[in-house]
Parts: sequence; structure tokens; C-alpha cells
Amino acid sequence: MRENPKVCRYLDIALQHSSDNMLKLMRRGINREKTIDLIKHIREEVPGITLRTTMLVGHPGETEADMEDLKKFVQEMKFERLGVFPYSNEEDTYAAINYEDNIPEEEKERRKEEIMLIQQDISMEANKKRLGEEMKVVIDRKEGDYYYGRTEFDSYEVDPEVLIAAENGELKIGAYYNVEITDCEDYDLFGMVK
Repeated sequence: MRENPKVCRYLDIALQHSSDNMLKLMRRGINREKTIDLIKHIREEVPGITLRTTMLVGHPGETEADMEDLKKFVQEMKFERLGVFPYSNEEDTYAAINYEDNIPEEEKERRKEEIMLIQQDISMEANKKRLGEEMKVVIDRKEGDYYYGRTEFDSYEVDPEVLIAAENGELKIGAYYNVEITDCEDYDLFGMVK
């Protein structure tokens, strides 16, 4: 990934949680310390890589201490992309068979929102660092007054996008353009074709 320009510097790792208690209950086969070591190793080996992960909140047995651990972990690791999902029983899974879904749905949603508020600040901080940068963008679609595209750091339909005002000229769907980042929101970037 570091040396081959044909490979995007983007990696999606579904970590699910950070607390040792939850990683054990989820049967993830890893602990917090090894997870942090893995993330540090990836970032050292591939400078500038974008890491995407998903976290699961409200799993049976998740305590407030587990949630505090997860909040600290997300804040410290500063994932460039993060999704959070509330636990739900999936038929025939180990958790559905062996654990009682004992956390109310409202509480699961509250926990999800807590993590996403932390991530919102992390994302905005990362986006501000992109201002003035020139990035290669592939155009996915046009909606209203904007073309929507992605950089090598954005997965299709799940990650933030780069918006380019259509008034600046016609762009071809599926084509690549060099785009200067001119503005940002919490998640999306705005740019102009160079």
C-alpha cells in the first residue's frame, strides 16, 4: 500500500469495540492493547493512510465503563472514517443464542450518538487539514447544483464526498479530476476542478 501508487491508502477494519470486556464477550480474538498496536503499526507502515472502522454499541453486557473506554479509544485513535451501529439480535448468531438483549433501544441510540458526536469533531479537524490541498477525485453522480465525487480515501456510498459546483463546468461521470479543496463541513469536502 505504501509503495504501489495503484493501491489506495485506505483500509476498512471492523473493530467493533475497544474494551477488553466487550471484545471477550463479542469473541473478537483480540484485546485493546493489541488493537492499538495494530493501528499504530498500520499508520507507521503506510503514512497518510485513511482508516475506517465500525463500532457496535449496546451489545449485551456493555457497561457504562465499557462505553467510557470506547469513547476514549475513539478520541485517541482519531479514525478518519467511523460508523457506529446499535446492537440488534441477529438470528442464529452466538450473541443472539447466548446473551439476553438487555439494553433498551433508546439507550443504544444514546450511546451511538455519543460516539458520533466525538467522531464529528475528529472528522471536521481532519477535513480542515485538507483545505487548499489538491486531490484526485472520481465523479460518481450529479444531483442538483453539484457533482459528487470521491477521493482514494472514500468508499462508495458509505464515506463522505467531495462536492463540486456544477456551475463551474460540465464533468463526466466516472472520470477523474484534480480538485482543489476550498471548503468543508463536518464530513464532506467542497472543491473546484483545477
